[in-house]
Amino acid sequence: MRQTWRWFGPDDPVTLAHVRQAGAVGIVSALHHLNDGRAWPADEIARRKAEIEAAGLTWDVVESIVVHEDIKTRSGDWRTLIDNYKASIRAVAAVGINTVCYNFMAITDWTRTDLDYPMPHGGTALRFDVVELCAYDVFILEREGAEADHPPARIEAARARLQGMSDSDKARLERNLIGWVPAREFIFDRASFRRALDLYKDVSTEGLRENLFAFLREIVPVAEEAGVRMAIHPDDPPFSLFGLPRIVSKAADARALLDAVASPANGLTLCTGSYGAGAQNDLPAMAKAFAENIHFAHLRNVTKEPDGSFHEAEHLDGDTDMVAVVSALIGEERRRKAAGRADWQVPMRPDHGHAIVDDIGKKVNPGYSCIGRLKGLAELRGVMRAVETLTP
Repeated sequence: MRQTWRWFGPDDPVTLAHVRQAGAVGIVSALHHLNDGRAWPADEIARRKAEIEAAGLTWDVVESIVVHEDIKTRSGDWRTLIDNYKASIRAVAAVGINTVCYNFMAITDWTRTDLDYPMPHGGTALRFDVVELCAYDVFILEREGAEADHPPARIEAARARLQGMSDSDKARLERNLIGWVPAREFIFDRASFRRALDLYKDVSTEGLRENLFAFLREIVPVAEEAGVRMAIHPDDPPFSLFGLPRIVSKAADARALLDAVASPANGLTLCTGSYGAGAQNDLPAMAKAFAENIHFAHLRNVTKEPDGSFHEAEHLDGDTDMVAVVSALIGEERRRKAAGRADWQVPMRPDHGHAIVDDIGKKVNPGYSCIGRLKGLAELRGVMRAVETLTP
């Protein structure tokens, strides 16, 4: 598997030199400063690619060309925005980038309630607490209809939890949920978040799914022509937040998407953490079932809790059998290589590392510290080498 690393551009505290020292060979990045729905200019793409290559690395995967909310809701200027998206696909293909990871999550990107959850080893992890989400949704945001989306016992637990929270605790929770995510093209406050939710008042789960399929029917032919493989990232977490529909959360969702637009250019990002946070998902089984359609892999692990909460685990611990997942992906690589495919390697990246050692207390993008991901990549590299050696 091709070992890559997510890099957020020149402002990323983790430098390209650090990435090389970690042992990765490829970069996963985007033009984050232009990620607002406009078509990416060729000169900006070339400049970023040259910067990466000057560090001795290659730009292997674009993650992500943002899918604007107007495209998801098919409202506003969605027609122009789809045309811009097609232009960006062609532009990255022109410089040799042939994998594009994207998501179709309504409003939110990956979401956590705690960005510094203390771990027994002394470092911190990302965590999603369903009670804290309920406390914010029902009692702080005061979203219309929120109480109907949470079990009564959870609402009572949230009410009690809120009583023990200081104003700074509440502000932290709001900031974690709606105010900041790496590479988001804008920042919400409470008022703007409520307005964004209003955009989806009349969008059902099936309506959003059909909007995704309509989007794919337009962009997949362009990707085919350009030699690009689109790899959709699953919902994170894989269940509804703030009453918003979720449509890429389980195996049946992935199968429906692949069947809707059957093409080698229409594929999946296998994120073992996002799918893994759903009790319904068997990751080794999914890796085998969807092997030929997996164009990119995010390898991380989570430990689920009885109430549906979860936290980021060590890469080789948690609830997913990472050795089985890696074995399935390496088996697919061998199949592709035997078939004579030039693009037989599956790019992977270690995802959401813990904050440990010198990264504790530093300014880092939560989940994207250097040493935690370096540790994860080293562990995954060991698994890959063992599988490659022991399973001819």
